[in-house]
Amino acid sequence: MNKFMDKDFLLSTPTAKRLYHDIAENLPIIDYHCHIDPKDIAQNRKFNNITELWLGGDHYKWRQMRFGGIAEELITGNADPREKFRAFASIMPRLIGNPIYHWSHLELQRVFEIYEPLTEENADEIYNRCNEILTKYTARDLMRKFKVKAVCTTDDPCDDLRFHREIADDSSMEIKVLPAFRPDKAVNIEKKGFADYIRKLSATTGKEIGFADDVVLALGDRIAYFAAHGCLCADHGLDYCMYAKPDVFAANRAFEAAMSGEAPSEKDADAYKTLITVACAEKYAEKNWVMQIHFGCLRDNNKPMFAKLGPDTGFDAVNSNSRVENAAPLLNAFAENGGLPKVILYSLNPNDNTALVSIAGCFQGGETVGRIQQGSAWWFNDNLTGMRDQLISLANNGMLGCFVGMLTDSRSFISYTRHEYFRRIFCDLIGGWVESGQYPDDIPRLTTLIEDICFNNTNSFFGFKI
Repeated sequence: MNKFMDKDFLLSTPTAKRLYHDIAENLPIIDYHCHIDPKDIAQNRKFNNITELWLGGDHYKWRQMRFGGIAEELITGNADPREKFRAFASIMPRLIGNPIYHWSHLELQRVFEIYEPLTEENADEIYNRCNEILTKYTARDLMRKFKVKAVCTTDDPCDDLRFHREIADDSSMEIKVLPAFRPDKAVNIEKKGFADYIRKLSATTGKEIGFADDVVLALGDRIAYFAAHGCLCADHGLDYCMYAKPDVFAANRAFEAAMSGEAPSEKDADAYKTLITVACAEKYAEKNWVMQIHFGCLRDNNKPMFAKLGPDTGFDAVNSNSRVENAAPLLNAFAENGGLPKVILYSLNPNDNTALVSIAGCFQGGETVGRIQQGSAWWFNDNLTGMRDQLISLANNGMLGCFVGMLTDSRSFISYTRHEYFRRIFCDLIGGWVESGQYPDDIPRLTTLIEDICFNNTNSFFGFKI
């Protein structure tokens, strides 16, 4: 009997199967962190072919194609879409153990009802079948197919959010599509293009920006603007978790250097980034937003390819020097400033799991359940091993029952199968604990646990009101 990714995929015990099929399988989805373009939702985009939907902008897949020796023209170039699809299909059999192998086949199964493994030999047949089925779907149709109730996109503070307004004003659109505030370009002062971005922020807000405190005021204006458009969360992406004791003079030295085209010292840059981040956290707390902080990424390592293709094209890696210990004084600075919001902490380095949970445990309270969270296994960790390890670490050192669950972190309209992947792994883990006698076979309590982690906790924590 062929068991390849069948209905009991990853479910190794009778209890796991029961928990998934009876409870988790049909729960709706809230995707609180993604990178899909709100324009595609506003205009209800139709995709011309499976390559456009599947490989366009997906640096996860691009990275594996390079591992497989595929020419760049067939990855990010202008090659024929069918040829790009054939190229991706040709590497699939070698992706054993990689989550992309699982994700891709779940997407083929759930959207296109294709249950055979994708290979170079059947690539043309599957390409044709997918394209025929794709004519029946728009971007919104795909979201509805996966029972998506809400998504948070990732948006620059200078964005006018006009596509979010169009979606909100469209009475035919029942799915919540909310912006998420992403101020990285105003925070990461050491990055190329900082000065140009500050001038753009100044033009957007109509405020003159000559000092670090002026950046705080300008971002405060944009936070208010985003709040007026339904925003419920912010997301800060840092290469490493920085912390510096309050030092306005050092922050301004960094700002002056960066605005004149010079590289600030790391010490001064950290002072600036800390000042801006603490000030933003205070604003988020006032708005009752969730603050997400991602760190631990070693970015843009292949400089020739970065120069050719730009960021987010598959040349990032795990930073072993994530400085996770700085999360503690950073959260403390939020608290001492009277602005400790609800926070989700993510590190790209899986070695930080226990540290993150233990640090989060130091800042709970305030009558908010799980006020400081360790985020789900992120990016290079959202695989079978990484997800299990994160869940086990959270259960061992924190409170798994208040976890806010999975997200896609994706640019694709069919990557919601990552929620299914998570739910299967989660139910298998819980089912194993039940069958080994570590937790009672108490269906009402297990039902609550599964429903909370897969949907309810996210809904409540962010305030989606679904």
